[in-house]
Amino acid sequence: MTNGLSANTKAILLLAAPLIEGRASAPQNPLTPGEYQRLAQFLRRNGRQPADLLGSQAGDLVRACAPLVDEERLRILLRRGFQLSQALERWQSRAIWVLSRADEAYPKRLKERLKENSPAVLYGCGDRGLLETGGLAVVGSRKVDDFLLEYAASIGKLAAAAAKTVVSGGAKGVDQAAMRGALEAGGNVIGVLADSLEKSVMNRENRDRLIEGRLVLVSPYDPLAGFNVGNAMSRNKLIYAFADAALVVDSSLETGGTWAGAVEQLKKFKFAPLYVRSTGPASPALEALKGKGALPWPDPQGPEEFRALLGKEQKSQETPIGLTDSQKLLDLEVNAYLEFKTDLIALLKRKARLTKAEILKELSLPPKQASAWIKKLLEDQIIQKEKDRRHYILRQRALFDETGE
Repeated sequence: MTNGLSANTKAILLLAAPLIEGRASAPQNPLTPGEYQRLAQFLRRNGRQPADLLGSQAGDLVRACAPLVDEERLRILLRRGFQLSQALERWQSRAIWVLSRADEAYPKRLKERLKENSPAVLYGCGDRGLLETGGLAVVGSRKVDDFLLEYAASIGKLAAAAAKTVVSGGAKGVDQAAMRGALEAGGNVIGVLADSLEKSVMNRENRDRLIEGRLVLVSPYDPLAGFNVGNAMSRNKLIYAFADAALVVDSSLETGGTWAGAVEQLKKFKFAPLYVRSTGPASPALEALKGKGALPWPDPQGPEEFRALLGKEQKSQETPIGLTDSQKLLDLEVNAYLEFKTDLIALLKRKARLTKAEILKELSLPPKQASAWIKKLLEDQIIQKEKDRRHYILRQRALFDETGE
């Protein structure tokens, strides 16, 4: 072992990590993710593991790997022990930990969802336990107006009130607004960074939250790595893999990281339901994502509705233990109400005003149940009666106030 690393993790770092701290002037040419994946598959097929490439008896195995990786290149990478010790010393002085896929503590969500596409190495700082808590991924563009920043922050605050983790990418704009909203409200946050992990760890504001155990920052890239468009695109799948559901607040149409990550989630990975903002300024990109399978965000109006929404998505993956029949019925009723609210808001946006009879006809609901839900929407100030006392309309707040407060 080297400074507490398992032999497997040491070997994986030597093979696949750039080890930017202490790097020689000549590039060390570590294995790309694809190259390492093929090498790892070869080792498994032959009943071997990365650690077997280290030590005095590794010569035959290194030569056997030559069809996959040039033998001399492999030997050069495996001889980088001094560079690894320098990098590890720097990481440890900044409370940065490192895990490889060979480690038991490696996040289960990544292994189960991404399988061999999960990063060979994950760097991080903060409570690793947060990585298994699920929650809501909130993503969006870097350049947005104040309205959308406030909207993203309000989602973070609501997640905190519901005791649900916010997962995001740490980029300026929507990501940071959602994370800050959750942290300022006392919630928990997972930040999946595409670059500059060390800089983010040393940020004073982040440091306090890391120490408190409410923030964990992770990255599949070296803590000193700078911004790279390809890395930013590639880490998007990690954000979705850590979450139970995702909300896209804003995106450019058919361009940019937010768009690419959302489309990849909808068409390829499908880890969790993907929602798009359904109120506020119109967005061609969000409409296009709905055309690809995204769902309109139902705007839960409090912690209970928020928990029910995320709980509903988790049911497809796991069965709650010890849940009573009454609790199950209550959960179903809350979810049904959320769907009714979303449908009625959309209906009133199209038709402006409706009587109760028209609502019953349009949504095909029993009168008793519809009356109870309409009453709740009136109490929550989502809808209101017109002066004739017969027609219902959307309140101005339901159309333009995104905070839900």
